[in-house]
Amino acid sequence: MKVIKRISLVILVAIITFVAHTLISTGYFRTVENYFEGNVIKKIPVPGAEDIMVSHIDSFAIISSTNREFYPPTKEEKGGLYSLDLRDQDFRVTHLTSSFQKPFAPHGISMIKKDSTYKIMAINHTDQGHSIETFTKKGDHLVFEKTLTDPSMISPNDLVLIDENRFYFTNDHGYTEGIGKLLEEYGGLSVSNVVYYDGTTFREVADGIAYANGINFDPKRNLIFVASPRGFLVKVYSKKNDGSLEFIEDIPCGTGVDNIDIDTNGDLWVGGHPNLLRFKAYAKGKKETSPSEIIKITYRSKDDFMVEKVYTEDGTTMSGSTIGVSYKDLILTGNVMDDEFLILKKKK
Repeated sequence: MKVIKRISLVILVAIITFVAHTLISTGYFRTVENYFEGNVIKKIPVPGAEDIMVSHIDSFAIISSTNREFYPPTKEEKGGLYSLDLRDQDFRVTHLTSSFQKPFAPHGISMIKKDSTYKIMAINHTDQGHSIETFTKKGDHLVFEKTLTDPSMISPNDLVLIDENRFYFTNDHGYTEGIGKLLEEYGGLSVSNVVYYDGTTFREVADGIAYANGINFDPKRNLIFVASPRGFLVKVYSKKNDGSLEFIEDIPCGTGVDNIDIDTNGDLWVGGHPNLLRFKAYAKGKKETSPSEIIKITYRSKDDFMVEKVYTEDGTTMSGSTIGVSYKDLILTGNVMDDEFLILKKKK
């Protein structure tokens, strides 16, 4: 009987420890107060604008949009890529993939310019599986080039182009079902990864990440930044000539970091989820709202960085923020499931 009681006590302590760890590490007890030194100047009616990329040279944005009711999706989604004109206050939106024939539910996107042509890649999730779709932008439409698939695409989330042929992408899960997935999401099990494509083959170049999410590349400093929302961290890597990554350090962010943008000064702008459990409930349709946050990271070198809160909101105006992109005095804010996204104007 004593043995049974001892075993029961150990199990009870383990359960309490697991629950406490989950609540604390997901921001459950955090109080979110509305804060932004600026104003909302425009609401753009594009649903589920999960990722946004900006061309500072040609003054337009590309938006990855998916009209979803739940996340992760429970049925085939309808989505597309849109262009947003940033040259005037009308912020004209153009649907770029209306003629794309394949099932399309874009997630993370990346864009690179060579000469006068933009190449755009998008993670695609359909009931046929995961893929990466490649396009060339010509005027106000996209020309489809090819589809890439590979067994390494376990649960692809975001990607970043290095040049026209090479890129990295993140898998946000190491397990897609069962106890493994449960431990990743609630226990913070660090088994997701980063995969590199050298133009011919795919290979893993970083692992041991808790829910690898947004990824971006700073070519001036040759650094790769990876968001780990389950760890509330942005991970910093040095890119080697062969594409391999050397870990430098973790940047504690205090929020469930999502997609990463890098501005013209080299600063990182990151959308985030202050309360991951609340976001989970919102994404499943069990809560009406989920708080949003945008942070700015000034990264100089190892152990020399500053994390600044730019925008926090309780979810009333925007729920489930995923990206904040700085363009001049504006911030373009993406989200997971809202019917629109916001353009914010910073105070000077």
